Amino acid sequence: DDRAGVRVLDGVVLGERCLVHAGTVIGADGFGFAPEDGTWLKIEQLGAVRVGSDVEIGANCTVDRGAVEDTRIGEGVKIDNLVHVAHNVEIGDHTAIAGCVGIAGSARIGRHCAIGGGAGILGHLSIADHVTIHAMTLVTRSIDHAGHYASGVPHQEARLWNRTLARLRRMGRRARDT
Repeated sequence: DDRAGVRVLDGVVLGERCLVHAGTVIGADGFGFAPEDGTWLKIEQLGAVRVGSDVEIGANCTVDRGAVEDTRIGEGVKIDNLVHVAHNVEIGDHTAIAGCVGIAGSARIGRHCAIGGGAGILGHLSIADHVTIHAMTLVTRSIDHAGHYASGVPHQEARLWNRTLARLRRMGRRARDT
């Protein structure tokens, strides 16, 4: 399907019956830089992107090609709008990812997972099969067994947040002093 503004760059292999919506870019360079003499030196991205069959990728998503290994999206994966899939990520078959999710480089997501909107997954983590990550959850460690996972701090007035933070600091000092 030819949608407005879709860019499928060199080194991308799309499976059968894939649908990619407007504005999505698949196969751009990943975020690869190394510090050198006080500046950032770009690292050449040598990998590709491999997308399985029956995948749907929403509008304005980015799927970066791998730095060395390929970025892989499994069979039957469904990705909502405004999702970023960084270099070397692997997404297992039949996983669904809601809008505004960010998946950092080299993360591994299992099969039959569901990731809620606005969630963030740090790089180099592994997520087991059959995991549900609730909306706005920040995944900071690997998840090694199936289940539902959630985190986050609901918003509150700044004065209440500052008071809560002060209490937490006092509790920490008391624990340290005992």
